[in-house]
Amino acid sequence: MRVLLVEDDDGDALLVEDLLDASRAPVTLRRAISLAETAGAMLDGIDCVLLDLALPDASGLEALRRLLARDQAPAIIVLTGLADEVQGAEAVAAGAQDYLVKGQVDGALLSRAIRYAIERRRTEQVQQQLQAARLHAAENARLERGLLAAPLVSGRAIGLATHYQPGRRRALLGGDFYDAVEQQDGTLQAVIADVCGHGPDEAALGVCLRVAWRTLVLAGGPVDELLGTLQEILRHERHEESVFTTLCMATVDPARRTVVLRVAGHPPPLVLAGDSVEPVRVEHGGPPLGVIDDALWAAQTVELPPGWALLLYTDGLIEGRRDEGRLGEEGLSELVRAARRSGADPWALLRHVVEGAEEHNGGPLLDDAAALLLVER
Repeated sequence: MRVLLVEDDDGDALLVEDLLDASRAPVTLRRAISLAETAGAMLDGIDCVLLDLALPDASGLEALRRLLARDQAPAIIVLTGLADEVQGAEAVAAGAQDYLVKGQVDGALLSRAIRYAIERRRTEQVQQQLQAARLHAAENARLERGLLAAPLVSGRAIGLATHYQPGRRRALLGGDFYDAVEQQDGTLQAVIADVCGHGPDEAALGVCLRVAWRTLVLAGGPVDELLGTLQEILRHERHEESVFTTLCMATVDPARRTVVLRVAGHPPPLVLAGDSVEPVRVEHGGPPLGVIDDALWAAQTVELPPGWALLLYTDGLIEGRRDEGRLGEEGLSELVRAARRSGADPWALLRHVVEGAEEHNGGPLLDDAAALLLVER
C-alpha cells in the first residue's frame, strides 16, 4: 500500500511512521509537509492519503476539498486532534473515507483503517464508473431512438421491415438512420443515410438530419429541393467541415408501379422480384451531402415489377469481407436470394442477410449496418 502522509508536525509524522513499522503493514510511506507539496506528481500511484487538517497552507476542510477535487483522487483518512473529533466526522461527510484521532490509534488500527479506506475508495470508483456507463448507455439509447424512429406508414399497400446492427465499435454509436413517410395522396417517401464517423456528435447530426427530412416531407415542399435543404442543414449543424453524409431517397408513386431514386454517394438499392435480386444501376447520382456546394442530385425513375420489394441499406452491410475480398453488392444480392428461397418474411429476411454478412466477415461487422425493406402487398 502506497501512503502519503501530509503532516507538518515532525513529532506526529514520526509517530505515524513508528506505528506502521510496529504493525509490519506492507506500506510504502511518503511525506509532505504542506498541501502545496502534494501538487504535481506527488499523488501519482498513491493509494491513500493521511491528511492533517491543520496545515500551514490549508486549514479545516479546505485541504480535503482541494484533494477531492483532483481527478482520480485516492482514499483519504483525516487525522484530527482530540478536540477536533467533530471536524473529523464532518470530513467523512464531505468525502473522506475515515478519520482517526491522534494519540488514540495503535499500529494495527492504523494499518486496518488504511486497508479499509483503500477498498472503500475503490468501490466508490467502480460505482462511479458503472453510473457513467449507465448514463452513456442511456444517452446512446436516446440517440438511437432518434436515428431509428418508427416510420409513418399505414402498411395497407406497402409492407415495411427495418433492421439495425451495431458494428464492432459498439461503444460508439454511429450516424446511420432511416425513415419512411406515407403522404396523403398515397405517395411513399423513404430514406436511408449514413453520417460519416462514429460518436455522439455524428449520432446527434444524424438525428437532426432525420427529423429535418421527415419535417420537410410532411410539409409537402418540392421533393427536388429536399436534398439541397438537407445539405444546407448539415453544413450549419456539423461539428467539422470534413463531415459528410451519404443518402438514398426513394419515392414510390401511389400506384406502386415506379420508384424515383435520388442518390447522394450512397450504395444503390436492390430490387427484389421472385428469384431476381438486382442492384439498381444508378445513372444520375450525385455526391454525398456536405462535399460540394450547390451540388445537384438528379432524379432517376425505375419501373417496379409485379410483387416487388425494394431494399435500402447502408454500406456497413457490404463492407464486410469474404474469401475473395469485400462482400459488395453482388455478395449482398446472393445473401438476399438465399433468404428469399428460404421463404423468410421481410423481418426475418433482414436478420438472415445481416447474419450471413457477419458469417462471411468471420465475426461482427466493423461498421454499423442499417436496412429498410419495402414490400408491395
